[in-house]
Amino acid sequence: MQSKDLLQVAEQFGSPVYVYDAEKIQSQYNRLSKAFSKVNKLRINYAVKALSNVAILQLLREMGSGLDTVSIQEVMLGLHAGYEPEKIFYTPNGVSLEEIEEVNAMGVQINIDNLSILEQFGTKYPEVPVCIRINPHVMAGGNANISVGHIDSKFGISVHQLPHLVRIVENTKMNIVGIHMHTGSDILDIEVFLYAAEILFDAAKSFKSLEFLDFGSGFKVPYKKDDIETDIEELGKKLSKRFNAFCIEYGKELTLIFEPGKFLVSEAGFFLAKVNVVKQTTSTVFAGIDSGFNHLIRPMLYGSQHQIENISNPKGKERFYSVVGYICETDTFANNRRISEIKEGDILCFRNAGAYCFSMASNYNSRYKPAEVLWMNGEGHLIRAHESFEDILRNQVQLPHLVETV
Repeated sequence: MQSKDLLQVAEQFGSPVYVYDAEKIQSQYNRLSKAFSKVNKLRINYAVKALSNVAILQLLREMGSGLDTVSIQEVMLGLHAGYEPEKIFYTPNGVSLEEIEEVNAMGVQINIDNLSILEQFGTKYPEVPVCIRINPHVMAGGNANISVGHIDSKFGISVHQLPHLVRIVENTKMNIVGIHMHTGSDILDIEVFLYAAEILFDAAKSFKSLEFLDFGSGFKVPYKKDDIETDIEELGKKLSKRFNAFCIEYGKELTLIFEPGKFLVSEAGFFLAKVNVVKQTTSTVFAGIDSGFNHLIRPMLYGSQHQIENISNPKGKERFYSVVGYICETDTFANNRRISEIKEGDILCFRNAGAYCFSMASNYNSRYKPAEVLWMNGEGHLIRAHESFEDILRNQVQLPHLVETV
């Protein structure tokens, strides 16, 4: 998308607002598919938690994607968006057996990540096709918060517990159709990913009726100009060759599954906010916007960097600004960042705002959540309206005897 398109969206729908470029999502989906074109059976399951707007799910459904879900609510969103149950993969963590049973009744693929639930579920439903999440004990990911395959992670069944796992499967006569891993997000070294894949291949040999291997995702995208990213093409070349060889060794053609979230939608997303005030102090120039970490928390939560551009004055002289929000606590998006000269009323654009941005928004300070717009075929389509005061009150219940005194 170009600056003029983004400014058009801000003018038409107001700010703050999230904007998603449908063409970029399509190109990323095609790029991943092409990288693994040597694999006969490839399935891409979009990770709903990255961006769960129903219109985005429907867009990806039309591309042929399945879904990776982590909650019963995400499963319900997928069904609402028109996905067939068998195209939805459910990988919860720490949920009750009751939730898993409820999801199972919906007909989706169950993925279990702990021995206790595995044994309970297998005892009650031995005929149900189940996938098992393995923890390969491989450290990968941009930081500790998004690295989920290491030895201290709460996710998955330790690969060192494989004998115990196999004993449960044998005792319950469970129907194990797949095994799964996810090492973390923002993976740079594909050799680490390939190393973890070998652990999954070794674990797969313990199960004789597999239909697929799920390698998760976590591919890094560039956050700024000339930033490094996961070499998808190189990974595709090396992993496809190894996967095809393993299928021959296993004696059966399996399906290779990935669960990209950030890779598909991060670069497609833009967050637009208006500058409320430019504040000069003795040491800093603050650009205060009509937003805060209630709308975009990643810089404060993860220390993540989002490129910020003044699309109202893209060719202006660059100056140093600290971009801050309107929340009653420190909510600094950027410190001393070089940005084209900012004036009150200008629109700032945060790039890479497609993944884990709106989906982590809140009503902190009783602020409204922003609108979402899908840019498709040269036109902006509203896919979520700005919240209103009625939305804030919707699920609150007043005590009758107190209402009478107001």
